[in-house]
Amino acid sequence: MFGIRQCRPASVLGVGLAVALLAACSGGGSGHSNASAGTTSTASGGSSTRPNIVFVLTDDLSWNLVQYMPHVKELQKDGTTFSNYYVTDSLCCPSRSSILTGEFPHNTGVFTNNGDDGGYASFNRNGDEKKCYAPAMQKAGYRTGFMGKYLNGYLPADKNGTSAPYVPPGWNTWDAAGNGYPEFNYALNENGKVVHYGHEPKDYLTDVVAGKARSFIDAAATDKKPFMLELAAFAPHAPSTPAPRDARSFPGLTAPRTPAYNTPSTPTPKWQSGLTPLSSEEQTSIDQKFAKRVRSVQAVDDMIAGVRSELESKGLARNTYIVFSSDNGFHMGEHRLRPGKQTAYDTDIKVPLVVAGPGVPAGHTVSQLAENIDLSPTFQDLSGAGAPTTADGRSLAPLLRGQSPTDWRQAVLIEHHHPVSKTDDPDAAPDNSGNPPTYEAIRTANALWVEYADGEREYYDTTADPNELQNKAASLSAARRDALHATLTAMQHCSGTVSCGKASALQPTAGG
Repeated sequence: MFGIRQCRPASVLGVGLAVALLAACSGGGSGHSNASAGTTSTASGGSSTRPNIVFVLTDDLSWNLVQYMPHVKELQKDGTTFSNYYVTDSLCCPSRSSILTGEFPHNTGVFTNNGDDGGYASFNRNGDEKKCYAPAMQKAGYRTGFMGKYLNGYLPADKNGTSAPYVPPGWNTWDAAGNGYPEFNYALNENGKVVHYGHEPKDYLTDVVAGKARSFIDAAATDKKPFMLELAAFAPHAPSTPAPRDARSFPGLTAPRTPAYNTPSTPTPKWQSGLTPLSSEEQTSIDQKFAKRVRSVQAVDDMIAGVRSELESKGLARNTYIVFSSDNGFHMGEHRLRPGKQTAYDTDIKVPLVVAGPGVPAGHTVSQLAENIDLSPTFQDLSGAGAPTTADGRSLAPLLRGQSPTDWRQAVLIEHHHPVSKTDDPDAAPDNSGNPPTYEAIRTANALWVEYADGEREYYDTTADPNELQNKAASLSAARRDALHATLTAMQHCSGTVSCGKASALQPTAGG
């Protein structure tokens, strides 16, 4: 194992920040539940004010990359890590749609990256932009900003029937890219003006976003107005281009060899039946791609450090939540699958969620099941606007204060449609990288249950079999299968906080 890269000098990127353990509450508005977190004192000890939120969202970042990100590890020490946080679909656009709206794919109508059931066009057509957290928080008095990757199919020059490049409702500052995956030679829609960036080191997209983030924080500090800022990186999504300064880092790094590496499940699902053992050439390629992924997230790690340093210099650090996560995970050789995502396995659906900020216990781990549909309600709740009851998720604020609600969910839902078209889809996957049939799945605290559209089923006891290699679906009792199916069906048709909360309670025998 190669060593973790050391943090950059404090004079450049900042140092670790102390997290104030402050708690408060305030009321919500119409259509919202009462806010469970509210005003906190400022870092300078001044008048009471609502907290700021900075949300750093990465693309395809799996848990095995966190060990190479020293500033994320520092964030874990300063705050709380969710050890059982999942996404509604391990695919960019449906997952990001759930993050923005707090709704499952069956309610956003976004299941894929393009076509009739996915992409930015479906998100717009279904009215999802109005359901995002930004308009609600802006209405509540927040200065809102979005920078980086929005949704698949979005282009900076899109006008959406208006007279100028379109800025979605609810955002005071908008700096969104289209094809930013290469990190160079891209365009940004900067508040309605399209600006092109080239190939110079200064044009590296993650660094550009980092600089704009610091400027946003400076302006918000001057205005003395609470803010919500989402920084949506393209890294480490392929081609996993590192910043020039990191291009030669981590020489010789290899991908993890877990027990699932190059090992099929038993019995092997039909959609994986054609997989052959990884060749030596394929394993070398996986190692090289893993190293590139590690290099590409160094700039994201730097961005987090820079943002925290800026917050501290402006006296905002103690009153700001820093949230770090990913839209989905990524497998690299597990189950003999070539690099990709889109499966219901933990490599793909279980991703990091780390939060530090006022009232958040330091060095704490939350084990309750959380999902990306919880982020939008949480942001609105922390702002004092209140968590919307129309969202399928619920606020994580109680868990962030170290509480353990007795009525917390017992299952999370994963929904995936087999994409109809691979045209213009950056996540288009060959069959040997994990391109399963359409499926619905639930993940409980100790099991994964998957129902495929072709009738096949998978079940893994994740306590006894954490690598998900022993498919026990055929050996389950009829009562157990029926109970799992009933829970899955209820969740598949739920809508709103109350409905989805009830649906997530396991049917009798489903959890046994």
